[in-house]
Amino acid sequence: MSKQSRFSYTQVEQTFFDKRKLRRYAGFWSLWALAVGAVISGHFSGWNLGLANGWGSMLIATIIIAVMYLGLIYSLAEMSPALPHTGGAYSFARSAMGPWGGFLTGLSENVVYVLTPAVIVFFAGSYMTGIFGTPESLQPLWWIGFYVVFVGLNIMGVEQSFKVTVTVTILALACLVVFWFSALPNIDFGRWAMDVGADGAKLEGGGGPFLPLGWAGVLAAMPFAVWLFLAIEVLPLAAEESDDPKRDMPKGIIAGMFTLIVSALMILWLNPSVVGVGSHALGQSGEPLLDGFKAIFGENIAKGLALVAVLGLVASFHTIIFAKGRQIYSLSRAGYFLPFLSITHGERKTPHVAMVMGSVAALTVMLALWFGLGEERGAAVIGGTLLNMAVFGAMFSYFLQALSFILLRKKMPHIERPYRSPLGISGAVLTLVIAAVTLYFQLAGDPTYTQGVLWVAGWFAVCIIYFVLVGRHRLILSPEEEFALAQAEKAKT
Repeated sequence: MSKQSRFSYTQVEQTFFDKRKLRRYAGFWSLWALAVGAVISGHFSGWNLGLANGWGSMLIATIIIAVMYLGLIYSLAEMSPALPHTGGAYSFARSAMGPWGGFLTGLSENVVYVLTPAVIVFFAGSYMTGIFGTPESLQPLWWIGFYVVFVGLNIMGVEQSFKVTVTVTILALACLVVFWFSALPNIDFGRWAMDVGADGAKLEGGGGPFLPLGWAGVLAAMPFAVWLFLAIEVLPLAAEESDDPKRDMPKGIIAGMFTLIVSALMILWLNPSVVGVGSHALGQSGEPLLDGFKAIFGENIAKGLALVAVLGLVASFHTIIFAKGRQIYSLSRAGYFLPFLSITHGERKTPHVAMVMGSVAALTVMLALWFGLGEERGAAVIGGTLLNMAVFGAMFSYFLQALSFILLRKKMPHIERPYRSPLGISGAVLTLVIAAVTLYFQLAGDPTYTQGVLWVAGWFAVCIIYFVLVGRHRLILSPEEEFALAQAEKAKT
């Protein structure tokens, strides 16, 4: 056992890593689909709640958040091929800020990747209940069914997982494109998109102000604009399953980001502009795309259209399960989480234990809330508080990832960087600032968000206690840890 300060590293036998092998498969298109698929459900619902502050407020908020994500993804495009490990954000922070930085960044992402699929499957279950007319009380069966099917598909192999990812991502995008072309002949922007008044009330004739609530409305809309891009950061988690991460990682994440920018602007322009819909109504809707389709095609095909919305949810659900497995796997392989979680399937080389245990944890939380609080209250907490917890984890991790980029530029200028961010440190600083502002307004503007943050803080406290008492004495020289230690030694010489 070797020592570094207050942390102990165990030199394990090769058999430890033989049981934790991954298989390379992903090329550019697989990585592009992973980046887009993880996000695409946010273009079907969630983002629209920001329209309650006015269409202009949501537009400016979307531009600001897009700038934040551009700073982030260009930073990731540089860091991921320079540190091509499955750990992703944890790996970057570990090299930049030591074991504590890596652990806290990993915890933040863990909250995102465990809870986000839970929220998505909750909404998918609600849709399926409406489509097939099953009792509300049986919704947990839909959740379990989705988890069994899509965890199973992810376990079957990286080839199968990426084939499903590409397929459902393209289908989800195709649904959005169909909506865009269907909406174009049926829009009246001034009458419907601009129907929010200065007091937030509906203007029957439209023609409302661009910023009905002023700049306060822009700030209030920013957390909802996050949903148009949330989870694109999953891509670096596929580094050890990419055929050529140094070439394809930067291309995949940048192409994915610009695909999402186009889609975000199209849905923001067209969905509230459809005759009979409007920004005011969408600002309170749980099914904005479905509302748009109903206004265009009528109520008679509502159930068929609801399946379209489920497709968007499925794309992100499947993709983030993939990310969850790799994220838990990497922290476990390095000893931050219990090592057995990183064992991979003997034949298929997928992190099946991590995916199963992460999904069981999410389902346990959902079922405890559903049965412990009652169906109505439990549904509100799952769809609200858990959602807020995931957003907080994401924003905190963005802050740490941007900080990691800045520190790596300063502390490790010597490492090979196959791709360099054209935005440089200034792009990372923009990400830091915008993430911090968004976090502040989430906390200041939503009491339920504060409750979610307290729950995240409780989870952090439990994990930190474990790390202090046990974990820091049982770290393992995984690829991420070996790289960080070797570069730290080079920096001293």
